[in-house]
Amino acid sequence: MDKLQKNISYQFNNIDLLKQALTHRSVSKNNNERLEFLGDSILGCVISCELYQRFPLIDEGQLSRLRSYLVRGQTLAKLAKTIKLSETLIMGQGELKSGGYRRESIQADAFEAILGAIFLDSDYLTVSRVVLKLYKDLLNDASPEDSLKDFKTQLQELLQKKGYSLPQYELIKTKGQDHDAIFYVRSIVSEYDLEVVKEAKSIKRAEQACAESLLERLTSL
Repeated sequence: MDKLQKNISYQFNNIDLLKQALTHRSVSKNNNERLEFLGDSILGCVISCELYQRFPLIDEGQLSRLRSYLVRGQTLAKLAKTIKLSETLIMGQGELKSGGYRRESIQADAFEAILGAIFLDSDYLTVSRVVLKLYKDLLNDASPEDSLKDFKTQLQELLQKKGYSLPQYELIKTKGQDHDAIFYVRSIVSEYDLEVVKEAKSIKRAEQACAESLLERLTSL
């Protein structure tokens, strides 16, 4: 956990809060779900305030879309990877065997839980500084135009310009109970022989994650 604290530039006074933030519900009832709830709200507030100050000329709708673009699960999972969060997750044997530590949704939830834990361990100004440091590059690169079109639309338009067929999306698996299910979606771009599988807490989010991944791969070709 020392390495993780270094990566987030924050040293916990109460290390038990960090342990709880890293504990998946497959381990015990004293897991990170409540901290995730708190961290989600804190993250939304910090990013909202920062966008409000950075972009004084854009309207509420654009601010809302840009915030959603920055706090979506895919972004949180990427940030979780930069701080090597998966290495410190505390999970039950079943989740470990199924590779749960690699699931983007689990990493994203734990990322938010850590923010909630930092808030309880310190104060709002401190957790705000942590968030803004972790988001530094994303915020510097952010543009209101990024949020105007979702990834499925961007991918569709890119393929249409090339005269290619539209991507296919297929729900291949659902894991968990109805109220807490994880949906696995596969997407294929046949002309490039590309296939990706992504998971999320809704089919729509999983499809968006697939489209984002395909866009990244197509633009790098």
